[in-house]
Amino acid sequence: MNGMSASPAKAAPAETHQRTILVWDVPTRLFHWLLVLSFGGAYLTAESESWRLLHVTLGYTMALLVGFRILWGVVGSRHARFATFVRGPGAVAAYLRTLLQGRPKHYTGHNPAGAVASVGLLALALAVSASGYAAYNDLAGDWVQELHEVTANLMLAIVGVHIAGVLLASWLHRENLVGAMFTGRKQGAPEDGIRRAWRGVAALLLMAVLALWWVQGQSALQSGNLADRPVPATRAAGHDRDND
Repeated sequence: MNGMSASPAKAAPAETHQRTILVWDVPTRLFHWLLVLSFGGAYLTAESESWRLLHVTLGYTMALLVGFRILWGVVGSRHARFATFVRGPGAVAAYLRTLLQGRPKHYTGHNPAGAVASVGLLALALAVSASGYAAYNDLAGDWVQELHEVTANLMLAIVGVHIAGVLLASWLHRENLVGAMFTGRKQGAPEDGIRRAWRGVAALLLMAVLALWWVQGQSALQSGNLADRPVPATRAAGHDRDND
């Protein structure tokens, strides 16, 4: 009987590792794609006078999303919490070495390099939003508009590095990390998964974003002076400006 019971015990880890588990909750996924849309939309509309309301609204949306993500990084589900995935420089360097060697260690949630990119993007998104608000409301001199432009371009560069890292890790680990940010599911041991998707929190986040858009639209309609205010540029750092 001892021999019969030993065999299943040895086989269990191999079986459980192949299961599809829930890793990313719905609020984390919703935040991710809303931030992608907000930053991309704000960047593309930065130079257009006719799209000024959209540009400003998307900037406010980024600030709202970052505030939510910071809060969710403290009280959210297991793999969304900063304490779970933020690691020191040694762990990041070790992971990058194994990545370059083509045999990176697998992490259920963020890997150390991805964690650096995620935190960096949060910080830059906050800086872009704050500097854009200051420039739009004339709270400082021309330097804040320059800061807004530089941080926006730097954020775009980090986004590019992040995408390249995701694609490389997907290929080396033989898993679709982009798809996982849609479905929330990856391969892993059952004990590494999360139990709840937190759809109610995601619904509240979406309602907050929609409410912000509605308020912005109503405010613009009532004031009627949005087109008279300058919008900070966020295109290439070498963009030529007209001084009339």
